[in-house]
Amino acid sequence: MRELTFGNAYAEGVREEMERDPTIFVLGTDIRIRGGAWGQLKDIGKTFGNKRVIDTPISEAGMVGLSFGAAMTGLRPICDLNFEDFILGAMDEVVNQIANTQYIFNDQFKCPVVIRASSGAARSTGPQHSHMFESWYAHVPGLLVALPSTPADVKGLIKTALRGDDPVIFLAHKMLSSVKGHVPQEDYTIPFGKAKVVRQGKDVTIVTYSIMVSKSLQAAEELQKMGISAEVIDLRTIVPLDIDCIAESVKKTKRLIIAHEAYRKGGIGAEIAATIGEVVFDYLDAPIARVGSKHAAIPLSPVLQEYINPSRNDVVEAAKSVMRGVVTA
Repeated sequence: MRELTFGNAYAEGVREEMERDPTIFVLGTDIRIRGGAWGQLKDIGKTFGNKRVIDTPISEAGMVGLSFGAAMTGLRPICDLNFEDFILGAMDEVVNQIANTQYIFNDQFKCPVVIRASSGAARSTGPQHSHMFESWYAHVPGLLVALPSTPADVKGLIKTALRGDDPVIFLAHKMLSSVKGHVPQEDYTIPFGKAKVVRQGKDVTIVTYSIMVSKSLQAAEELQKMGISAEVIDLRTIVPLDIDCIAESVKKTKRLIIAHEAYRKGGIGAEIAATIGEVVFDYLDAPIARVGSKHAAIPLSPVLQEYINPSRNDVVEAAKSVMRGVVTA
């Protein structure tokens, strides 16, 4: 099977869907010539021209508002906001308009908007370009939320997003752009709400997504050397959330860790922990542990950023605590 980078796999998925469906178009800043801030759609303007690849002013509310109107008239926009932090400039359009349209109009109108953004911390991107706000979007009825971790998944998930009728927040971690992986050549999609067990284990379940999947797999390798067998689950989407997959794993391992780069406080890990506590509490042999960023602004200093953001060692330490049955808040 061939290998592609995460960024190239995303671009391939978008190109294939634009060739398949003439109603799909892309808009964003520096998107037609440059292909976006991360080159995520390089040369797409040359391929599809300025009617289907549109450069916009720096106005997130305008971009999302335009996408909203286009979707209601039968088009399928990909609104590329480059940095996830910039979605905050369009939260009224996202939360009050896009998320509510199908409900308000009793499904007479669809709203197939895909809002794509680069999430998470890269080296020295600072407090205004490093956020992961996925728990905010998960809180809003009407939005789907995808956070792929591999090249194969980013392609399969973007194709699913572009074939659906629901608005999707599609978050690609900055540090995954150049990661390589196997990507099938045949046409395929990956269903939303279907988690993947990426490593089998019997002692503790690690539930994760996005950049923390690779860190959790590294942690699992270290834990194996200590005699601890960790099962790792890649959620792929958090709305819908595959709680059944998590519950089945916890029934087997009796222990659970949720790991994400977003802030631990108020993160999606808290929602997963609460839900698992409700549905399979009697199977747990230890308190549930959560791993996430410390509750502080992301600094420009690489050393301080490393201290704030979670590492594979944090996952290892969480697993050791869970195995002892002692978890600290």
